[in-house]
Amino acid sequence: MPIKQIRKIYSGYHKPGGQKELLALALPMIISTACDGVMTFTDRLFLAKVGSEQMNASLAGGVALQMLTFFFIGLIGYTTALTAQYMGAGERHNSSRTTFQGIIITLIAWPLIILIKPYLGLVFGWLNTPASQVAYQIEYISVLSWGVVFTLLRHTLSCYFVGIGRTKIVMQATVAAMLTNVVLDYILIFGKLGMPAMGITGAALATVSGSVVATIMLFITYLGRKNNQEFSVRKSFRFSAEIMKKLLYYGSPAGFELFLNFIAFFFMIALFQSIGDVASTATTIMFNWDMVSFIPLIGIETSVTSLVGRYMGAGRPQVAHRAALSGIKTGIIYSMLILILFVFIPKTLVLVFEPVTYSQVFADAIPIAVSMIQIAALYVLAEAVVVALVGALRGAGDTHFTMIVSVIAHWSFVPLLYLCLKVFNLSVPFSWFMLVVFFLIFSSILVWRFRSGKWKKIRVIA
Repeated sequence: MPIKQIRKIYSGYHKPGGQKELLALALPMIISTACDGVMTFTDRLFLAKVGSEQMNASLAGGVALQMLTFFFIGLIGYTTALTAQYMGAGERHNSSRTTFQGIIITLIAWPLIILIKPYLGLVFGWLNTPASQVAYQIEYISVLSWGVVFTLLRHTLSCYFVGIGRTKIVMQATVAAMLTNVVLDYILIFGKLGMPAMGITGAALATVSGSVVATIMLFITYLGRKNNQEFSVRKSFRFSAEIMKKLLYYGSPAGFELFLNFIAFFFMIALFQSIGDVASTATTIMFNWDMVSFIPLIGIETSVTSLVGRYMGAGRPQVAHRAALSGIKTGIIYSMLILILFVFIPKTLVLVFEPVTYSQVFADAIPIAVSMIQIAALYVLAEAVVVALVGALRGAGDTHFTMIVSVIAHWSFVPLLYLCLKVFNLSVPFSWFMLVVFFLIFSSILVWRFRSGKWKKIRVIA
């Protein structure tokens, strides 16, 4: 490679918005989101040793609860971009005020989720969820719903620290949550150290305990002297109509996007599981690995949102553009590693979930799960591009467009899957292949929007 070309690459790497700046934010977030993935993965891995029914119930039950919380997760999540934009504009006191508006939303959301939770049992019956797992799903959700307040508070505080560029504290809190979760999973699921074997209830209690630990750590730093002096935290605990209005206007599309997409995802999971225990087991295994591969990309997405928001707030859209491209490059490098695993060792990945005692259901699910994981390899690179583009568009405030395209895409998946599985009676792997093809089409629309440059003209805090 010519010396000039090497210098050009090196220069781009170190420029504002370049990969060096992105990685400084993204690496702690990649580790953080990977730890979140490990927590969920460990729940399902340990439950798989107890029985496929409880493992399957943890997937469907977890998705059902996320369906109730994800509007608020998406809405609160926009505090990352808003905090970053105020940071870039030099209005640091408004960064902490934005966070308190997120805390207000959390305290409103929690009782609403508790009130709606009992109706999920009716949904499971309507969707013909296998009877062997319905009771486990309800049990799992009942415990998790009471701990949702810690999940939302942890998310709110994490968004603040990502927005101001201090991602290491988020990483430290998440690592502590993971260690708490994994240790308690082992003790409570299997009944160690004199505790009774609690199965899926133990998994839920371990998850809530991890959230409590992380939330406490984040609050200690948030209320600390240094953070208070720099961002006037203790003066921020009051309602701000101006900031709440911006948060609701730009954050609601992200909230509705996550909410509606997770309803669609819930229906897709239910359709796969309605085929029977074998299809349910194969699908759960595939989605477990898909989740593990995808969650670190969320760290890249949130870092891109933070950088783009900061530079848009500072009036530097071209640097924001460079940050998005840096996110794409970083994501592709990571996704190449995942692609290799999915293509060459899918059976090894499936066998990780093999029960302790022989299960004919699991044995029959192995070839289906292997095919589904190999098919998933078709879109891992596209996922890397999508998360960076979505992070950039959200950071700039282009949340309405991303909501419309994403919701249309996900809700086209549901009838497509229904036709494949229920009308034409196609195989589970082929039906999954059709969903992957539609995802690739959706990706191309986001590329077009990003290249159009319209997002650079949006002014959120002006």
